[in-house]
Amino acid sequence: MTVALDRGLAPAPAPRSSASEPHSAAEQLATVVSNAWINQEYKHLVLACGDPATRAEPGQFFHLLCPASGDDVPFLRRPMSVYRIDAAAGRVEFLYKVTGAGTRGIALLEPGDRFDMLGPLGIGFRLDDSWRHIVVVGRGVGLATLAPLAESARARGLGVTAILSARRPELLMSVDLFRAQGAVVRTVTDSEGTSGPAHVERLLHELIAAGKAHAFFTCGSNRLMLLLQRLGHEHGIPGQVALEQQMACGLGMCFCCVREFRVEGAVIHRRVCWEGPVFDLQEAVSW
Repeated sequence: MTVALDRGLAPAPAPRSSASEPHSAAEQLATVVSNAWINQEYKHLVLACGDPATRAEPGQFFHLLCPASGDDVPFLRRPMSVYRIDAAAGRVEFLYKVTGAGTRGIALLEPGDRFDMLGPLGIGFRLDDSWRHIVVVGRGVGLATLAPLAESARARGLGVTAILSARRPELLMSVDLFRAQGAVVRTVTDSEGTSGPAHVERLLHELIAAGKAHAFFTCGSNRLMLLLQRLGHEHGIPGQVALEQQMACGLGMCFCCVREFRVEGAVIHRRVCWEGPVFDLQEAVSW
């Protein structure tokens, strides 16, 4: 099934990437290439699929039809941001945490299985040609959402510093991917006492002073988002945040994923699946 997505159904913010233009999303049966554990909590799913899935952009997501597992019979699809796109090989990759009925079903997929996916959906990240160096700050599953920025930034000649946070070192993800794209990676963890906002703020101030923070990008942590909002406001640094939200349709019709945003002094409501999931950093409201 191919669905033409016409964003004329509701007011939307100014376009932030080519993904904000009308485009097509397709429902297709992808083939599982691999589905392996990378640590105690997260798995790496690689799917072989065709166009338009392989045209997904950083920050976009797919709506996945999770298989049943035992007594778990998920009714709704699950939104999942793309981790990596390999258009040449015809593959799309995801990193996901096994936490509920839907992801428990996905965790049971084996190579050769067929898996129903709808996408790509949503508005992704935007990179501005006037920038020279961006800062990516993420935690938990947000590290998967932010990972595709590394390759996109390198293709545009942008430098990247990635501050990656997790509870423990073994739960850090995307480190190798960022480094492979030439990014400078700083890791901070709870167990090592380095993930607190005060320490992260010191790292950010160093980057700002060095002229290596022309834009902020974040996902996965409310306290990190608030920190970047404050520093961005104080220093005039633009930013973007990818928001995680429960969704039903993923196409903007059910209004299940509505959240509040601050725009020009007023509080307005937007659908994360349709006007997002990537938004202006300063407009996002704490959750």
